[in-house]
This record gives sequence, C-alpha cells and structure tokens, in this order.
Amino acid sequence: ATQGASDVLSIDKVDFLKLQNGSDIRGVAIAGVEGEPVNLTELVAEAIAAAFAAWLLNKKKADGLRRLRISVGHDSRISAHKLQNAITHGITAAGHDVLQFGLASTPAMFNSTLTKDAINHCPADGGIMITASHLPYNRNGFKFFTSDGGLNKTDIKDILERASRVYEESAHCGKQEQTGVVTHVDYMSIYASDLVQAVLKSAGNKEKPLEGLHIVVDAGNGAGGFFVDKVLKPLGAVTDGSQFLEPDGLFPNHIPNPEDKAAMEAITQAVLNNKADLGIIFDTDVDRSAAVDSSGRELNRNRLIALMSAIVLEEHPGTTVVTDSVTSDGLTAFIEKKLGGKHHRFKRGYKNVIDEAIRLNSTGEESHLAMETSGHGALKENHWLDDGAYMMVKLLNKLAGARTLNPNIGSKVLTDLVEGLEEAAVTVEIRLKIDQNHADLKGGYVKF
Repeated sequence: ATQGASDVLSIDKVDFLKLQNGSDIRGVAIAGVEGEPVNLTELVAEAIAAAFAAWLLNKKKADGLRRLRISVGHDSRISAHKLQNAITHGITAAGHDVLQFGLASTPAMFNSTLTKDAINHCPADGGIMITASHLPYNRNGFKFFTSDGGLNKTDIKDILERASRVYEESAHCGKQEQTGVVTHVDYMSIYASDLVQAVLKSAGNKEKPLEGLHIVVDAGNGAGGFFVDKVLKPLGAVTDGSQFLEPDGLFPNHIPNPEDKAAMEAITQAVLNNKADLGIIFDTDVDRSAAVDSSGRELNRNRLIALMSAIVLEEHPGTTVVTDSVTSDGLTAFIEKKLGGKHHRFKRGYKNVIDEAIRLNSTGEESHLAMETSGHGALKENHWLDDGAYMMVKLLNKLAGARTLNPNIGSKVLTDLVEGLEEAAVTVEIRLKIDQNHADLKGGYVKF
C-alpha cells in the first residue's frame, strides 16, 4: 500500500521479471518517450523494497522480529526523489529502518555496509542505490548490496518474484503503518574522507600531496561532483576548469558515460583548454571512470586497463588480470610480455568479469584486478567493488608518490606506464537491439 491509497487499491498487472537487467533492476520511471510506457512506478518500487527487506532477513538468517537498517541513495535522475520516497515507505512499512543518504554514488552504498560508525548508524545491513547508470533521463533502476558485495542474477530474480507477490497482496490491504525509522546521514563525506586518507597514506602522509597539480573533473551532471571539493581540494590539487559538477537528471551537456565519444571529447577539451595535468570523467553513479593525460590522450578502454594493470602488477607481480572478451591482443601482449602478468579474458558483463576473478582466487590462481572495457574496474584490495572513484584514487596514489620524489612531475608518470601498448588500428563497437518478443525467437534468446 502507499500513502493516500484507498482501502482497496486498483493496480495494473506488472511483469516484474521484465525489470531484471542482469544483476540490476531497470525500468521506465518517467512518461514522455514514445513507445516507452512507465513500468517502474512508486507502487512497484515499494513492493521491490519490501521484497529486498524480506530477502535480506532470510539471507542473514534472522527472524521476522529483527529490525534491519537499510541505506538508500540515488544519483541525479529526475525520478530519484519519488522513488526514494517509495522505497523508504516500502521498507519502513515492513518494520525496518532506513538511512537516507540523498545524492550518492553506487560504490558508497556498498561501502555503507562495511563502515563501522555508530554515530552514523553504520554499518547498514544492506544498501539500495537508485540509478540507471548512463541510460536516458526517463529510465531508472536499483542496485542492491550487502557486506558480501553486489547481488547476482539469481538474487535479483528471487527479489522480483517476492515483489510480484507483495504487489498483488497490496491490492487487498489498506494503508500500512510505517513503523520503521528514517534517519538522514551525510554518508558521502565519510566515503570521500576514506578516499583522501588512501592518497595521504600513499604519499607518506604528506599534508598536500597533490599541491601544484591541476586536475579537472567532468561529472556529466551526475553524482560525481563531490570528487572536486571533497577529494581533490583537500589533497591540494588545483581544480579550475572542472565542469558539469551540478547534478541535473536531464544531462544537458553530454551523456555521463566514459564510453561515449562526446563525453570523452568534452573532458579532453577541458584538459587542453585549462592546460591541466590530468582530466577525470565519471559516469552517472560513479562506478565507472576514465582519464585524460596532459597531452589530451584518452586513458580509457584498453589503455585504462593497461594503466591499472601496470599499477597492480607493480604491487602484485605475476598476478592475473581478468577482462571482458573484447579487449585487444595488444593488451594481452602488454600484460604478459611487458608486465609479466597473465591476461584472462572472460565473457562480457562487469559482474561476470568480477565473479570470474573471485573464482580464480578460490582455485588458487591469484588475481587482483578485474576490469571491463566499459570502465568498470574492481580490485581485490577494495572488496571486489567496481568503484570509479577508487580507480582514480589509484592513479592519484601514483601521482602523489612520484611527486614526493619530483615535485615537478605531472601526468607523464601515468603515460609512461602504458608506453609500449600496441594500439588497435581500428576499434568499432556495434550493439544490436534485440526484440525478445519477435516470433523467430519463440520466447528464447539469440544465439550466435
């Protein structure tokens, strides 16, 4: 039931399983795009939230009397607040407490299940991020976390099946009392402080390790604007020329996506116009990122994987780097012949790549980096979380460490790390939209 509902609700039938997008939930939350009817309504969101709480109770083997604490955050999408309110109501009506973070990043939501901070009511038992990554303004969705990490496809299916039952039952129930408590927490300040401390530690606790470095950030009007004021400035960096830091769910400047050509051109131009040492760009919810060096050279896709591999293999010689299947043969040669590591290609999908790295470690094959060409990258040292901000902190660590030896060094230290990477002559990615309802598929999937 929802606020203002009558004793008996009239609700439309919803195919909840169609909201599944791998290990996430995604749907249309805003009307206005022809041929895309709204299927992620507030009632649907409430049902999903209540289902997640029930799933979480079962996961933790807790009885129904236990009150859970579930953190809820969102990116800059225009449907974020109404879905946040619906999710909050679904959880509190089920008798559990909500920690509302407001504007947040996806990695921060996972971190909230690990942070030990009684004053801010952490750790949370689970976390929900309201986001649809770089998809158009009318879309939205949910990502779910426990202290074990992000949920997998089976978990999402279970939650959606539970939600379908909750949704149907709500038609016969009156308005439910909200017995859970809602607490507002400035968690992004806590999360950002941890990133700052990681760089300070790498620089031998020098007070302003990035002092003199000019770094520009392009947040694409998503949730990544915090990185300027809460990470770079405390470390001493000059950030003049940073752009699109204000959240705007209509994304008026460019798609917040490090894979997007216009987005990369925007951050490259910002670097060149401001004569910056480094440019950083995030996607909408900050689980992906890319960089640009002082010459305007893009450090994304194969180059970013090569750069992260160079850093990780310095720390863990011989380790296996797991990537998606579309990486170049030049990257394989770079990792194996120049860096002395092992390149393990796996099927596309960032969760597939991460899970494969975890599996390799369980079999005794050491792997410390899992990375997809999309910009999703996860490190064993960071609980296998794909965190775009943490990825950029690894680059900042390298810069800060080098500057303790040579205060005049810029991003050349990063560019030098990918020296010798053989570039592909042509790189083209084609994504085909498949109509799953087409008669030729007969309800199945396309096979190649």
